[in-house]
Amino acid sequence: MNAKQSLLTVLLLIFSFLSHAQVDADEPKFALGLAAGYNRGFGAQISVTALRPLESLPVQIRFGFGLTKLNPGNSADARRIFINNATNGVPEEKAKAFDYRLDFLLNSNFLDSESSKIVFGPRYSSFKANFKYVGGNEDFDVTSKQFGVGLGAESQFKINDKLNLLAAIGLDYFFNNTLKGHDTSYSPDNDNVNARNDNTNDNAEFTFKDANKAIKQPNLMPRVLIGLVYNL
Repeated sequence: MNAKQSLLTVLLLIFSFLSHAQVDADEPKFALGLAAGYNRGFGAQISVTALRPLESLPVQIRFGFGLTKLNPGNSADARRIFINNATNGVPEEKAKAFDYRLDFLLNSNFLDSESSKIVFGPRYSSFKANFKYVGGNEDFDVTSKQFGVGLGAESQFKINDKLNLLAAIGLDYFFNNTLKGHDTSYSPDNDNVNARNDNTNDNAEFTFKDANKAIKQPNLMPRVLIGLVYNL
């Protein structure tokens, strides 16, 4: 079982426990959310929230996952660092990140709305950048898997008895992790595999710092989202 599967299993167990911890059958137990906006690129997220997981604590717990289109980085440097020093071909590049988040939501009164919350919790990201050189016979991915933490604030504004408008801001931070591409990888401790040589620097081997500068894996991820929340 890999890290992603383990994380999802733990989250499903948590929500299974929470679903049996509800004490008032007349109150909504869960809410479904859909939001989109800026997340260092355009992103969208769906979520499910346990509204009253513990009667004795004023906290909600939410699991969400999203997809964000990102700037992949510098295509010329990516080729040199992960493949070779060739310069032919017209570069095409793209990147995306799937993120998984567990949020704890605490009541706050910073806005006069139906519900204002301070939000924080752990994060997990699966990032993939693709670099293609049309006419240069190169097409490769660079990937990373990262854990992180996040902090934010959000408010909900009532539309009707079931539906709320959501406005959210926040900042996620993801810890550096190994970047893998082709048959090469660069790790934060520089325990690298098949590191390429820098022909502009006396053929010294590239380092993780070089790779991390060329590839824009998630690091600081500011978020500004608008969405809808439906109370079940």
